Amino acid sequence: MTTHSPALETKTILATEISAEDSAYFSSRLDGWTLKTCEGALDTWRGESGDIEVLSVMVHSPVKGEVFDRFPRLKLIATRSTGYDHIDLAEAAQRGIPVCNVPAYGSNTVAEHTFALILMLARKVHHAYARSQRGQFDLEGLMGIDLAGKTLGVIGAGKIGLHVIRIARGFGMRPIAFDPYEDWNLADLLVFDYVALDELLSRAEVIAVCCPLTESSRGLLNQAAFEKMKPGALLVNTARGGIVDSRALLWALGEGIVSAAGLDVLEGEALLDEDALLSAVQQGAEAEMRNIAENLLLMRHPNVVVTPHMAFYSREAVNRILTTTAENIRAYESGKLVNVVQVD
Repeated sequence: MTTHSPALETKTILATEISAEDSAYFSSRLDGWTLKTCEGALDTWRGESGDIEVLSVMVHSPVKGEVFDRFPRLKLIATRSTGYDHIDLAEAAQRGIPVCNVPAYGSNTVAEHTFALILMLARKVHHAYARSQRGQFDLEGLMGIDLAGKTLGVIGAGKIGLHVIRIARGFGMRPIAFDPYEDWNLADLLVFDYVALDELLSRAEVIAVCCPLTESSRGLLNQAAFEKMKPGALLVNTARGGIVDSRALLWALGEGIVSAAGLDVLEGEALLDEDALLSAVQQGAEAEMRNIAENLLLMRHPNVVVTPHMAFYSREAVNRILTTTAENIRAYESGKLVNVVQVD
């Protein structure tokens, strides 16, 4: 717990990427505060910014660079997410602006979505659904695989990854995990083994990416990593897009190393926004345009299922996120910060 003495000037919060229903729930837990909201990302906000004391953002609202100058009275950034790579922590620290996150809100929620994608790929539900919508009911090309007896490799055995392992045991799978911080007591309890990343890649028939995006995990699954995978593996990523190299994944799909992929996140997914896309084209930003092209190819690939970064999005999990964020703001108001993200 960190002690902080805020100079309350405006008591005004701007919350981005928030629906009317969630705004009402959030506001009910913030008596005495004025809540301004924006259904879109932060860069779509066109209202008055000079009185904003707290920014409550989501992952598609970067708080970097000139954003800080846009909010001269900003005292706290309360992200409604566990991840915080969308925030320039060093700049925030330099300006004396603490950043709080939501450390845990839905390990079961994200894990359940992870398994929804695994089941969809394993039993080719996406293909079957598309066919039935066209009035086709033959089974050609729809043969799937059993999960029972398959080795599941979990990259990142944190709260979400451990819940994925719990579910996997219920399906009769054999889980293994790679994580830099090994807890063998938990491994014994949940009946799984920790292994090196290379061993996980070579043994797992299904791979679930559940680790946070850090400098060490960025591009973790690159072409060299895919070359070590067991041919025909299923890959699911419900963590962060930057962990999986999009171009390398396209190559692996083409080679049959990855037979199918379920992606709730994409590398550079913010660029798929229409305004960001137009800006990249106008500026001739080659790297950004290449990334956009790679993502579009993944989205249209017949053996890839893409969902819109929604693994967290259940009614219960969203309410937990809003409640914890309101508690973070209340703690700031009282002068004792909680859930503070530390600068590396």
